[in-house]
Amino acid sequence: MATTEVGEVWGIGRRIGAQLQAEGVKTVLDFVRLTPATVRGRWGVVLERTLRELQGQPCIQLDDCPSPKKEIACTRSFGRPITKLEVLEEAVSEFASRAAEKLRKQGSLAGQILVFAHTSPHRPGPRFSRSLVVPLRRPTADTRNLVHAAVLGLKAIYEPGFDLMKAGVMLLDLMSSDVEQGELYLGEPFEISDRSKLMSAMDTLNGRFGKGAVHIASAGNSIKPKQWGMRQERKTPSYTTSWDQIAIARA
Repeated sequence: MATTEVGEVWGIGRRIGAQLQAEGVKTVLDFVRLTPATVRGRWGVVLERTLRELQGQPCIQLDDCPSPKKEIACTRSFGRPITKLEVLEEAVSEFASRAAEKLRKQGSLAGQILVFAHTSPHRPGPRFSRSLVVPLRRPTADTRNLVHAAVLGLKAIYEPGFDLMKAGVMLLDLMSSDVEQGELYLGEPFEISDRSKLMSAMDTLNGRFGKGAVHIASAGNSIKPKQWGMRQERKTPSYTTSWDQIAIARA
């Protein structure tokens, strides 16, 4: 502490560091010798907490379990302009599937899904930018239901004749899967059937064999390159995960 400048402390910016220097507080040790009341009266409670931490008194709690997200989005820019609805359906199906995985991972259900698509603002030609929120009959984390709703929304906003460069989905009205509003059974076993075990198996397989190992059919064939895929000619090599791309050092 005696050899470290006070400005090196996390939370002490350039302005406060200069004020401390003007007060004769040159090092971290000088800062630690100040009283909490003095620091709070001069610079506020935030810096007081930093002082107390350095003095050995825990004040800043670590967030080991971050709160669940209120919205989950999956969007991508395309590597080339897309004009066909079939290709857009593949992309949106993939985005909705990935968003559904994130939704299940945090133990939530979605009540609505937003789907959008637009052209590039930097390219010449006609402009297109539309979005639509599709309400779900029941909150769900089922990939099939979310993909179905996203594709319906896409078909509602799609118009031919535009070079679309970006699309995506966003899951809205999220709630915990532990608290779910029940409803009267009206003889619709297919719609209300529990597919949580199927979704769990899908997530397990994708986690073991890689993303897209098991996917919805509308997301297309995972073997051939996707027409809507991003351009990755300058992608950083996978030095730590691929034997073929391990760096070679020659002496």
